[in-house]
Amino acid sequence: MHGIAVALLTEDREHLATLQTRLEATRLGRAVFSHVGFPAGPTDSILRQLQESRAEVVVVDIPHQDAQRAIRTIELIRATTQQIAIFANGEMTQPANIVASMRAGAGEYIDSSAGHDALLEALTRFSSIRTRTPGSGGKARVFTFLSAKGGAGCTTAAVNIAVALQQAHGDVVLVDFAPIGHASLHLNLRPQFGVLDALQNLHRMDVSLLDGLMTPTKEGMHLLAGSQQPYPTEPTPGELARLFDLLVNHYRFVVVDVSSRLDPTTRLLSDLSNAVLMVAQTDVVSLWSAGRIHTFLEEGTGRDRLRIILNRYKKIPGFTDEDIEQVTSCKVLWKIPNAFHSVSPAIDHGSPVVLQEGPEIGRSYRALADTLAEAASNSEGSPDLVYGTEGARKKVPSRLNLSPARAGQ
Repeated sequence: MHGIAVALLTEDREHLATLQTRLEATRLGRAVFSHVGFPAGPTDSILRQLQESRAEVVVVDIPHQDAQRAIRTIELIRATTQQIAIFANGEMTQPANIVASMRAGAGEYIDSSAGHDALLEALTRFSSIRTRTPGSGGKARVFTFLSAKGGAGCTTAAVNIAVALQQAHGDVVLVDFAPIGHASLHLNLRPQFGVLDALQNLHRMDVSLLDGLMTPTKEGMHLLAGSQQPYPTEPTPGELARLFDLLVNHYRFVVVDVSSRLDPTTRLLSDLSNAVLMVAQTDVVSLWSAGRIHTFLEEGTGRDRLRIILNRYKKIPGFTDEDIEQVTSCKVLWKIPNAFHSVSPAIDHGSPVVLQEGPEIGRSYRALADTLAEAASNSEGSPDLVYGTEGARKKVPSRLNLSPARAGQ
């Protein structure tokens, strides 16, 4: 069963029933352990049961008066367990309790009178961090592709990178969140289900149903197809977090295509991603738009993972990577060569160019896929992103360790 595993601890039985109801209403968390009473010390059986439940989050109820036992419980959990998030649940009118809870080790303080929405927001933030945290065993790496402008080649890049990752590593899903999905056309597929079906059935989603919504390719890659009509409504943060919680537990790599979609959903997807790769070209409109998109994503937490892929690249004398980065406020990660005569027929026939051995552009896509996979496997190491062209390399702070291709790759 998927969803965030949550434990509930309180000294009030009525509060426990309320917490369980609020948790169920989020549809993102599931109760794996509930207990009335707090542990008395580090050898208390409550702590052992908490660990055996494999809870990822524990909610500790903070009483209005005499909060010290609850605060000590947070300290005990922090000292005796590893890789478990602690949420304190209490009244917002008690600032001393809020401060004490956070100092004891709580990562979130939830308003006990706010209904399930406050808990859902906290779980959504936890899921966002978890899906992109380096070293979280068994979790897929999420790469989101977006377009600096229409026609920049974003879907082509997303499809070819996903296919290359599938060939080299397996267990890849391509998720089409474009305004109107074209990934299925690039792959010559006729999907019966897709993203909208997944979002509408999250309340009963399991591995079997998730597999049933996928459209497989001959190479074994799965496609969660996009809508053939503009999206009628935006998914909520909780719905996106729930869907990606399922995906990252079921695949090795999740590749997302949002194309030219720029709305709160794109910002949320960026927050859930390990890397956000903006496909642009070296024309004025494309680079101008890239700078505005960077500003848009700054309002979320995905800004420090945004990198540019220059598509249909042709070196312009006197126009350097530094010029591009100054205009866009983004680092250049990769350069895809201009190969219209190879790419256009590949799209028309629904056979990604990366499957062809001859074209240089296919080798470039495979090299970029290898770079992304290597960055994912080495993400526990250096926190620096190495970038550069024509042999020049620099280091800038980043959560990724991605090595770009040289010019012409």
